[in-house]
Amino acid sequence: MRSWGNEEVDDRVARIGATCSCKHSSRSFFAPLKASRGSMFDAGVFNKVKYSRLAADNDGYIELQFKKSPPRVPYKAIALAVFLFSVGSLLVIFGALLLSGTIEVEHPDRTIPVIIIGLLVFLPGFYHLRIAYYAAKGYRGYSYDDIPDFGD
Repeated sequence: MRSWGNEEVDDRVARIGATCSCKHSSRSFFAPLKASRGSMFDAGVFNKVKYSRLAADNDGYIELQFKKSPPRVPYKAIALAVFLFSVGSLLVIFGALLLSGTIEVEHPDRTIPVIIIGLLVFLPGFYHLRIAYYAAKGYRGYSYDDIPDFGD
């Protein structure tokens, strides 16, 4: 039995076509496969290929693929963090002044939501500003990649 000779391909095509329930005939579908396989092996194309061993010091990697490009500074995200930090700080300070009575208010129980909203706005701004500061200073473990850039 020849390896991938024309007769063997014809037998395999006939067997596959007999089990296939498609509307095309198996001969028309496998014709390019049969022609290319038979002609390549019959012509001895693969018999003329010369192989050589790779050098022992070449492990298949190049240094360029391990170099990291410098991270892009997400200016819009940092500006948003500064805005959240500022607004949150102002709301917390304003809510504390309202709660302490320094600023007179008719219903002092309504000042607690101002403090809560201020804290909810302040915390993400502070968190992202801290990451940006440490990344700018070059602290280990902090980079601009940790700050979401919102697809910019």
